[in-house]
Amino acid sequence: MSGETVPGLRRDAIGLREVLFQSVTAMAPAAAVAASIPSGAAFAGGSLPLSVLIALVACLFTASCVAELARQLPSAGSVTTYAAQGLHPAVGFLVGWGYVFVEALVPPLLLLQLGFTTAGTLHQEWSSYPGDLWWPWSLAGAAVIAVAGYFGVRASARFGTVLGVFEVLVFLVFAIWLIVKAGGDNTLSVFGTSHTAEGYDGIGGVFAGSVYTVLAFAGFEAAAPLAEETKDPRRTMHRAVLGAALAIGLVYVLTTYAMAVYVGPDRFAGFSASGASSWEGVARASFGLFWVLVFLAVVNSTIANANACATVSTRTAFALGRIKVFPELFARLHPRHRSPVAGVAVQCAVAIAAMLGLGLAYDPVTAFLLLATVIVTVVIGVYIVVNLACTGYFLRRRRELFRPVRHLLFPLLGIVAFVPALLTAAGLPVFDFVSKLTAPVSYAGPVVGIWMTAGVVVLIVLSRRHPGRLAETARVHLDEPSSPDPRQSGATQP
Repeated sequence: MSGETVPGLRRDAIGLREVLFQSVTAMAPAAAVAASIPSGAAFAGGSLPLSVLIALVACLFTASCVAELARQLPSAGSVTTYAAQGLHPAVGFLVGWGYVFVEALVPPLLLLQLGFTTAGTLHQEWSSYPGDLWWPWSLAGAAVIAVAGYFGVRASARFGTVLGVFEVLVFLVFAIWLIVKAGGDNTLSVFGTSHTAEGYDGIGGVFAGSVYTVLAFAGFEAAAPLAEETKDPRRTMHRAVLGAALAIGLVYVLTTYAMAVYVGPDRFAGFSASGASSWEGVARASFGLFWVLVFLAVVNSTIANANACATVSTRTAFALGRIKVFPELFARLHPRHRSPVAGVAVQCAVAIAAMLGLGLAYDPVTAFLLLATVIVTVVIGVYIVVNLACTGYFLRRRRELFRPVRHLLFPLLGIVAFVPALLTAAGLPVFDFVSKLTAPVSYAGPVVGIWMTAGVVVLIVLSRRHPGRLAETARVHLDEPSSPDPRQSGATQP
């Protein structure tokens, strides 16, 4: 490993609270509760709370692996470093190549949702507002995220914390309200298999629902790239990753239970993300202006998620830029805020280009589905590799710390849990509940294939011309002396 150092990210800038909400907001709990989880109702029906509970347990296996690796390898490279250390630097590079790509696509995905959700709601309230005038709201969201990223991790993380608290509180209060209103209809039978949708009887329907629900947990690992900017990162990262997955998973279980018993378990198969039988629809029909808070929480969730994932993509790109496997441009930091300003600018440009390009070429909802399919396919692939890397790291490098259950059984169970979700996200009809993707959403597969093929080409070039750079994907910079803060050295600030 080279001993060369470059100016680093600001050390000890944030603590557990901010890092915890980095993962929480990356999971987009309000958007997941309102839009993602209800997709499982078509299969699990009123037994969807059991599906969510199963998905929570399944995701905790992978969250445990990420947490274990984050404690041992605190690095802005996060999953890149884990795969490089646990498997091979070449695998680490490909994981980083794919991870940066999809995390850079999350902000335009959420900005599209922000646009069409806001425009649709305004049109519903005031018919004079054009329902297809979505892009000004998306551009406004992009500006907010870019400003937060420019001012550094303290600003973006604290901004995310405020947004995260709001969206979680709104849905928790609503869930408790629904449970109280349900009164004698509250029942634990929704945690059994007796209320599944027609045609998906018993445990099969519950399993199908859980596969779609697993996708709502994506993002729990988003705290990991902030390791080099966090106080006591080895301890904090471990607590944040596991804490976010467990806490938001329990929120998912509670909110799904509340709506299932309020609507009625045997009628819940028709519940969806929009219309009268949806979170906003129920709020409009039965709880007066409370629907406005639900709407604001979902809008809030899109901005918070986009902000969190912009932070992930810029930190991962920074980590790859400083070892020169990505252009060094991505390693440039603002002299005062110590934020990767070049990466923030590139992220903003990519977000606007993808959002407007796809949203105007097709329509915002179709563009959303296309980007979502690309993102989820790669992210789940990354989770599977990280599970393998956990076993590899503790067997090869830290054998004295190896624990069979934590470092072998849990990774295996994590892989088993995510393989069906990967097939579902990719639209591969291995199971009868998986629908084959149609154009243009089906273009997601070729897009991922082209990007990863390009990554293999870059990998071959690096391995021949700069093998030392490739090896440094496994380097943990936090274990090295940090560069001095310019303010402490008396340097003049712009």
